[in-house]
Amino acid sequence: MTDGLIVPPGHGEQVGNEIINATFKVTGAHSRHTSVFENIINPGFDVGAHVHDRLEECFYILEGELEVFAFEPVQREAEGWAQWRAADGRRPVQAGPGTCIFVPAGCPHAFRNTTDRPARVLQTASPPPDHELYLKAMAELFSAGAEVPQEAVVRLREAHDTRQLTPLTYRPPA
Repeated sequence: MTDGLIVPPGHGEQVGNEIINATFKVTGAHSRHTSVFENIINPGFDVGAHVHDRLEECFYILEGELEVFAFEPVQREAEGWAQWRAADGRRPVQAGPGTCIFVPAGCPHAFRNTTDRPARVLQTASPPPDHELYLKAMAELFSAGAEVPQEAVVRLREAHDTRQLTPLTYRPPA
């Protein structure tokens, strides 16, 4: 018989810093289907538009607000995903608590925090442990601060099933 897992509030494996901040609740060590983690998205963080070939993600906003999109844009411009639109007219939206965003493999998507308060997001990623390894590597890359060469970010992302369409940026409010 296999036991379940109960992770109390505030518990789990903490990974990160001011830029990348995740707490893993369920990992590949627990499940062969999904990873579950809580992310804190600080003001000024923009994950950049990107796409995964294998990975599926689901985001549920617990607190705060994020600007988000999850669609194939009419045109993928190198900058400014917030201006993108889908063929049916959809555009990025401001999403608050209770919003659920599902991103299938192959779907371009992004989020950013344009507010002055952190957002707290519950996220799942399948299959595990792909996104766990990615977040740990990103946290390590940004451990010295926000000044990381974009080429290093692109290389790390490509190594973890993440094709970058627009840059990941962090510009904390002044």
